[in-house]
Parts: sequence; C-alpha cells; structure tokens
Amino acid sequence: QVQLVESGGGLVQPGGSLRLSCAASGFTFSMYAMRWYRQAPGKERALVATITSDGGSTNYEDSVRGRFTISRDNAKNMVYLQMNSLKPEDTAVYLCNVRRPTTYWGQGTQVTVSS
Repeated sequence: QVQLVESGGGLVQPGGSLRLSCAASGFTFSMYAMRWYRQAPGKERALVATITSDGGSTNYEDSVRGRFTISRDNAKNMVYLQMNSLKPEDTAVYLCNVRRPTTYWGQGTQVTVSS
C-alpha cells in the first residue's frame, strides 16, 4: 500500500533553515509528481511546492518562492523540501502528497518558527 512518511520538522528561530524529507513506498515513485502542502492552525491545507516526476520542473506558492526548494531522488524514493529564511508565518504541519489519481497523504511533520 502507498505510504508517505515525513520527517525533519522541529522548532527553529526566524531566519533559520530546515530540511524536510518524505519517504515514499508502495508505488512507482518515479512516475508521479510530488507535492508538499502545509496546514497552519485554524487554516485550510495549502499547496506549497510541486515537482514533476523527473524532477525537471518545480512550482512554488508565492510566499515561499525564493526561500524554499523542492527536490527529489528517484533512486531513493525520497522528496525533500529545503526551507531557508524561515518566518513565523511558515509555522504549520507540512505534509507530503501524491495523486495517482487517488490522493495520498503522509502524517505530517510539525514546523514551528519562533524566537
């Protein structure tokens, strides 16, 4: 069965960096685009970044463009989100997503940006 397991979240000061990882299994990873979403307290889940199946194209939500980088390693079935220059408004649970077309989610990893 499809599994997505996120890791790498934590508490970081404003201006700091974190690298999130998502380990995928149960499907042919290299055939599918992958996405990172986030959900802040009291807000709807929002798309943060997308990467195509071959990693050749990426897309970002406006507020993270230039600060976040999505990447993938198809040999390891991993997708990453490098987050730099973090702001308090980046605080959220970050979730990995694949559409096959059925949508699958990981359990999420908490990112808290606070001094």
